[in-house]
Amino acid sequence: MLIDRPCPLCGDNQSSSLFAEARLDPARMGEFAYASRKLPEYMHHRLVCCKACDMIYASPVPDPADLTTAYEAAAFDSQKEAALAARTYAAQIRSFSNRLPDQCGVLDIGAGDGAFCGELQALGFTDIIGLEPSSAPIAAADPGIRSCLRQEMFMPGQFAAEQFSLVTCFQTIEHVSDPAELCREAARILKPGGGLCLVAHNRRAISCRVLGRRSPIFDIEHLQLFSPASLHRLMSDAGLQSIAIRPLFNCYPIAYWTRLFPFPSGIKNALLWALWTSRIGNIPLKLPAGNLVAWGFR
Repeated sequence: MLIDRPCPLCGDNQSSSLFAEARLDPARMGEFAYASRKLPEYMHHRLVCCKACDMIYASPVPDPADLTTAYEAAAFDSQKEAALAARTYAAQIRSFSNRLPDQCGVLDIGAGDGAFCGELQALGFTDIIGLEPSSAPIAAADPGIRSCLRQEMFMPGQFAAEQFSLVTCFQTIEHVSDPAELCREAARILKPGGGLCLVAHNRRAISCRVLGRRSPIFDIEHLQLFSPASLHRLMSDAGLQSIAIRPLFNCYPIAYWTRLFPFPSGIKNALLWALWTSRIGNIPLKLPAGNLVAWGFR
């Protein structure tokens, strides 16, 4: 079931205009449709641009219960990429961890196989909880990390006020039905001085402008896409302060970057085969992939 909605950031639909009609093919929606770091399908819901917020959002969108079911059953095949992403995110945490009240209590929303939870342990954080709606990445998690993971969606009232020093949400804010509610709830459960760190796709990035709707950020999983301005408003409206937003450089194997680029399928398959058989595909490459990292403090 699909549900119409106004802008999920400001609640307005009067200043919104059509960005793109839906591009959907149910026959192509397999077990990886709601998986992380998948091969792009170049499908998306009907997209609307809010001129007041500078955000693109999907409307209508799937019912939250249907989304929960879809994520629960999603496949997982990106453990290597998850480990590399976790190291990138850990470097961001190190850059501002001295501002946190302490290192006791971390919530990671959209934890995947828990690779980032492992990085947090290495940084000295304790009482770590990772929420992940999909069963497959949890099953693939390192046994030493799996105890941190819970197969749950993040919901209001789930945790006590002022429970965490740090809440993280990496490339998950695009996937939730109500991103404003998520940030407000994250602020509520932060200790005074605690921090929220987000990583999100930047719809204003050069890569997005060049590739257009062939950019992998236009995806059936993404219910909204932020710019620096809309991401700042999201965090400010949640009551967070000292907000900082900057581009994020990601490090992934060359073969993964090739998977993301919109080559024709025949050319892409040939390139991927050549990269994997020559082992060049395993070489990590750091690129500005059109992502933003943002943090703010309670």
